Amino acid sequence: MDALPPPNSHERWKFLRDVGVFQFKLALNNLHNFVQIPVTLAIAAVDLIFKGESEGSRFYKFLEMGRGIDDSIDIYSVIAHRERSLNREYTVDAVLKRLEDVIVREYEKGGTAASVKTALDKAIDEMQAKANLGKDRAADVVKTAAEKLREKMEPKSSGPQIPPAHSP
Repeated sequence: MDALPPPNSHERWKFLRDVGVFQFKLALNNLHNFVQIPVTLAIAAVDLIFKGESEGSRFYKFLEMGRGIDDSIDIYSVIAHRERSLNREYTVDAVLKRLEDVIVREYEKGGTAASVKTALDKAIDEMQAKANLGKDRAADVVKTAAEKLREKMEPKSSGPQIPPAHSP
Protein backbone atom coordinates (compact mmCIF):
# COMPACT_ATOMS: atom_id res chain seq x y z
CA MET A 1 0.00 0.00 0.00
CA ASP A 2 1.46 3.39 -1.10
CA ALA A 3 1.55 6.21 1.41
CA LEU A 4 -0.31 9.32 0.31
CA PRO A 5 1.61 12.60 0.37
CA PRO A 6 0.61 14.97 3.16
CA PRO A 7 -2.19 17.36 2.17
CA ASN A 8 0.14 20.39 2.21
CA SER A 9 2.84 18.80 0.01
CA HIS A 10 1.92 21.01 -2.96
CA GLU A 11 2.25 24.15 -0.82
CA ARG A 12 5.65 23.00 0.47
CA TRP A 13 7.04 22.52 -3.05
CA LYS A 14 5.58 25.84 -4.21
CA PHE A 15 7.23 27.49 -1.20
CA LEU A 16 10.61 25.84 -1.97
CA ARG A 17 10.29 26.90 -5.62
CA ASP A 18 9.50 30.49 -4.55
CA VAL A 19 12.55 30.54 -2.25
CA GLY A 20 14.77 29.31 -5.10
CA VAL A 21 13.31 31.74 -7.62
CA PHE A 22 13.62 34.66 -5.19
CA GLN A 23 17.28 33.84 -4.41
CA PHE A 24 18.08 33.51 -8.12
CA LYS A 25 16.42 36.85 -8.86
CA LEU A 26 18.26 38.52 -5.96
CA ALA A 27 21.56 37.25 -7.37
CA LEU A 28 20.68 38.53 -10.86
CA ASN A 29 19.62 41.90 -9.48
CA ASN A 30 22.79 42.19 -7.40
CA LEU A 31 24.91 41.40 -10.47
CA HIS A 32 22.95 44.02 -12.40
CA ASN A 33 23.54 46.60 -9.62
CA PHE A 34 27.22 45.66 -9.35
CA VAL A 35 27.68 46.46 -13.04
CA GLN A 36 25.30 49.42 -13.12
CA ILE A 37 26.94 51.42 -10.32
CA PRO A 38 30.29 52.10 -12.05
CA VAL A 39 28.75 52.31 -15.53
CA THR A 40 26.19 54.95 -14.50
CA LEU A 41 28.91 56.98 -12.79
CA ALA A 42 31.08 56.80 -15.92
CA ILE A 43 28.17 57.77 -18.18
CA ALA A 44 27.26 60.65 -15.86
CA ALA A 45 30.88 61.87 -16.03
CA VAL A 46 30.78 61.70 -19.84
CA ASP A 47 27.49 63.63 -19.81
CA LEU A 48 29.05 66.32 -17.61
CA ILE A 49 32.10 66.66 -19.82
CA PHE A 50 30.58 66.25 -23.30
CA LYS A 51 27.26 67.97 -23.82
CA GLY A 52 24.73 65.67 -25.45
CA GLU A 53 21.27 66.21 -26.92
CA SER A 54 20.18 67.49 -23.51
CA GLU A 55 21.65 67.58 -20.00
CA GLY A 56 22.21 63.97 -18.91
CA SER A 57 20.71 62.42 -22.05
CA ARG A 58 23.11 59.43 -22.10
CA PHE A 59 22.61 58.83 -18.39
CA TYR A 60 18.81 58.81 -18.64
CA LYS A 61 18.86 56.50 -21.67
CA PHE A 62 21.03 54.08 -19.72
CA LEU A 63 18.66 54.29 -16.74
CA GLU A 64 15.76 53.40 -19.02
CA MET A 65 17.66 50.27 -20.07
CA GLY A 66 18.35 49.50 -16.41
CA ARG A 67 14.69 49.89 -15.50
CA GLY A 68 13.84 47.46 -18.29
CA ILE A 69 16.26 44.92 -16.81
CA ASP A 70 14.84 45.45 -13.30
CA ASP A 71 11.31 45.05 -14.63
CA SER A 72 12.35 41.83 -16.37
CA ILE A 73 13.91 40.45 -13.19
CA ASP A 74 10.81 41.43 -11.17
CA ILE A 75 12.24 40.31 -7.83
CA TYR A 76 8.98 40.26 -5.89
CA SER A 77 6.82 38.46 -8.45
CA VAL A 78 6.47 35.47 -6.09
CA ILE A 79 4.27 37.64 -3.83
CA ALA A 80 2.47 39.58 -6.56
CA HIS A 81 -0.79 37.91 -5.52
CA ARG A 82 -0.58 39.40 -2.01
CA GLU A 83 -1.85 42.81 -0.95
CA ARG A 84 0.90 45.39 -1.08
CA SER A 85 1.27 47.42 2.08
CA LEU A 86 3.49 50.42 1.56
CA ASN A 87 3.55 53.57 3.60
CA ARG A 88 4.14 56.08 0.79
CA GLU A 89 5.40 58.71 3.25
CA TYR A 90 8.52 56.71 4.12
CA THR A 91 9.81 55.49 0.78
CA VAL A 92 13.33 56.53 -0.16
CA ASP A 93 11.89 58.84 -2.81
CA ALA A 94 9.52 60.51 -0.32
CA VAL A 95 12.29 61.14 2.21
CA LEU A 96 14.66 62.49 -0.46
CA LYS A 97 11.87 64.73 -1.79
CA ARG A 98 11.39 66.26 1.66
CA LEU A 99 15.13 66.89 1.99
CA GLU A 100 15.26 68.34 -1.50
CA ASP A 101 12.33 70.66 -0.66
CA VAL A 102 14.33 72.04 2.28
CA ILE A 103 17.33 72.72 0.05
CA VAL A 104 15.14 74.37 -2.60
CA ARG A 105 13.50 76.61 0.01
CA GLU A 106 16.95 77.69 1.23
CA TYR A 107 18.04 78.32 -2.35
CA GLU A 108 14.99 80.44 -3.04
CA LYS A 109 15.76 82.50 0.06
CA GLY A 110 19.15 83.26 -1.47
CA GLY A 111 21.12 81.34 1.12
CA THR A 112 24.49 79.68 0.77
CA ALA A 113 23.04 76.90 -1.36
CA ALA A 114 22.25 79.47 -4.07
CA SER A 115 25.85 80.59 -4.43
CA VAL A 116 27.09 76.99 -4.42
CA LYS A 117 24.59 76.01 -7.11
CA THR A 118 25.52 79.02 -9.24
CA ALA A 119 29.22 78.24 -8.96
CA LEU A 120 28.68 74.56 -9.82
CA ASP A 121 26.49 75.44 -12.81
CA LYS A 122 29.13 77.87 -14.11
CA ALA A 123 31.94 75.31 -13.66
CA ILE A 124 29.98 72.57 -15.43
CA ASP A 125 29.03 74.92 -18.31
CA GLU A 126 32.69 75.91 -18.77
CA MET A 127 33.80 72.28 -18.63
CA GLN A 128 31.24 71.31 -21.29
CA ALA A 129 32.29 74.20 -23.54
CA LYS A 130 35.98 73.24 -23.32
CA ALA A 131 35.23 69.54 -23.78
CA ASN A 132 33.19 70.17 -26.92
CA LEU A 133 36.12 72.10 -28.41
CA GLY A 134 38.50 69.21 -27.70
CA LYS A 135 36.08 66.45 -28.69
CA ASP A 136 37.38 66.17 -32.29
CA ARG A 137 40.98 66.21 -31.12
CA ALA A 138 40.25 63.45 -28.59
CA ALA A 139 38.56 61.39 -31.31
CA ASP A 140 41.64 61.77 -33.53
CA VAL A 141 43.93 60.64 -30.69
CA VAL A 142 41.79 57.55 -30.08
CA LYS A 143 41.70 56.77 -33.82
CA THR A 144 45.49 57.08 -34.14
CA ALA A 145 46.05 54.89 -31.07
CA ALA A 146 43.68 52.26 -32.47
CA GLU A 147 45.50 52.27 -35.82
CA LYS A 148 48.89 51.84 -34.12
CA LEU A 149 47.55 49.00 -31.99
CA ARG A 150 46.07 47.32 -35.07
CA GLU A 151 49.44 47.61 -36.89
CA LYS A 152 51.23 45.99 -33.96
CA MET A 153 48.67 43.19 -33.76
CA GLU A 154 48.74 42.31 -37.49
CA PRO A 155 51.31 39.68 -38.47
CA LYS A 156 54.12 40.92 -40.70
CA SER A 157 54.09 39.44 -44.20
CA SER A 158 57.80 39.83 -44.95
CA GLY A 159 58.86 36.18 -44.87
CA PRO A 160 59.26 33.75 -42.02
CA GLN A 161 59.85 35.16 -38.59
CA ILE A 162 62.97 33.90 -36.81
CA PRO A 163 63.00 34.36 -33.05
CA PRO A 164 66.11 36.09 -31.66
CA ALA A 165 68.77 33.84 -30.14
CA HIS A 166 69.08 33.96 -26.38
CA SER A 167 72.51 34.76 -24.98
CA PRO A 168 73.62 33.00 -21.80
